[in-house]
Amino acid sequence: MSVAPPGAVLDDVDARPGSATSLLRTVVGLYLRRLGGTVSAAALVALARDLGITDGRARTAIARLKQKGVLLAAPDAAYALNPAAVRMLERGDRRIFHVRTMAIGDPWCLVTVTVPESRRDLRHQVRRRLQFLGAGAVAAGLWILPGHLEDEVELLLADLDARECATLFTAHDPRPPVALAEAAAGWWDLDALRAEHERFLASAAALDGAEPFAGYVRLIDSWRVLPYVDPGLPVELLPADWPGRRSVDVYRRLSSRLAEPAWEHVRSHAG
Repeated sequence: MSVAPPGAVLDDVDARPGSATSLLRTVVGLYLRRLGGTVSAAALVALARDLGITDGRARTAIARLKQKGVLLAAPDAAYALNPAAVRMLERGDRRIFHVRTMAIGDPWCLVTVTVPESRRDLRHQVRRRLQFLGAGAVAAGLWILPGHLEDEVELLLADLDARECATLFTAHDPRPPVALAEAAAGWWDLDALRAEHERFLASAAALDGAEPFAGYVRLIDSWRVLPYVDPGLPVELLPADWPGRRSVDVYRRLSSRLAEPAWEHVRSHAG
C-alpha cells in the first residue's frame, strides 16, 4: 500500500461540508480509528446509504478519498486509514471537539510571513491556511491570532515547509490607533464569520428528528469548519448579538444526545 505525503491529504480546509465526499470523510474521521483502522467496502457503502448517499455516489466519494490520501485499499475488499492522515485527523479532533474561547488579557500570537517571489504558490498556501486557522490580517504579511493557537501555527508552517519564512511573537497589549474592538472588526471578516454561524445553526435546526447516526455525522460535518475559521475572540471584541455562543451551545446539546447512539450504530454495522 502506498502512503500519500502529508501535503497530499485532504485536510479540513479542502473539504467543505455537505457533499458526499465531505460526509464520508467525516465518517472516516469519526470512526475509522475506533474501528481499528480498517472497514470493509460493503460496510462503508452501507453507512453512506444511511446518510442518504446512493451507492454510486458513495463509490465515487470513496475513490476521491483514496485519491486525496485519506484512505488506502486494503486486503479482502476493505479500506484502511492512510497513516499520513492520522496527524491531520488528530489536529482536527483538538479543534472540533475542544472549543476554546479567548478572554481579555490572554496573550495574542503575531505572525510575520515573508515569502520569496520565487515561491508565490507557497505565499498563497500560507495565507489560505492561516485564514482557515482563524488568523486576522493586521497588514500585509502580519497576522494575529489568540495565543492558544500558537502551536497550531507552528504545525502549519512545518507542514508547508515555510517555517524559515515566518517569525512569531507573543503580545499581551496590542494598541491599534482605534479601539481594539474596532480594529478586530477590520482584522477579521466578521460578516463572513457570522454567515458561517448562521449556516451551521440552520443546518442544525434541520436535524431535529433525524436518526442518531445520520444526525450526528451531519452535525459534525456542518460544525467542523466553525472552530477553525472562528478563532474564539473575547466577547468584549464582538457585536452584542454575536451568534457564536449559541452555535457552541447547539453543537454541545446535539452532540451529547447523538454521539453515543451513533457510535452504537456504526459498531453494530461495521465493527
